[in-house]
Amino acid sequence: MEPALLIHLLDGPSHGYALLAELESLELGPLDPSLVYRFLREMEKDDWVSSSWDEKTTQGPPRRVYEITPAGRQRLAEWTQELQRQRERIDQLLEDYKTKTRRR
Repeated sequence: MEPALLIHLLDGPSHGYALLAELESLELGPLDPSLVYRFLREMEKDDWVSSSWDEKTTQGPPRRVYEITPAGRQRLAEWTQELQRQRERIDQLLEDYKTKTRRR
């Protein structure tokens, strides 16, 4: 969840419901908004995101807007390296499977 949220924040600051909509577009299944906000609060504690109140662009009550921090960008870079390593392992397993099933 954290890498997906941070990736979407690379486009710029966003509020939680917009991030929730972005996550839903990944077809991860139904997401509980409280879970997304819990992750955002934890990431803010870890200094991966910062938040502020947007009082200007909303017609209703102010909404909290989240933004990726330099520490969040660094953490995301580390995650993407690990994801790439995992992808290479999965690709190798799939290739091994194809090779072994062709022999039969």
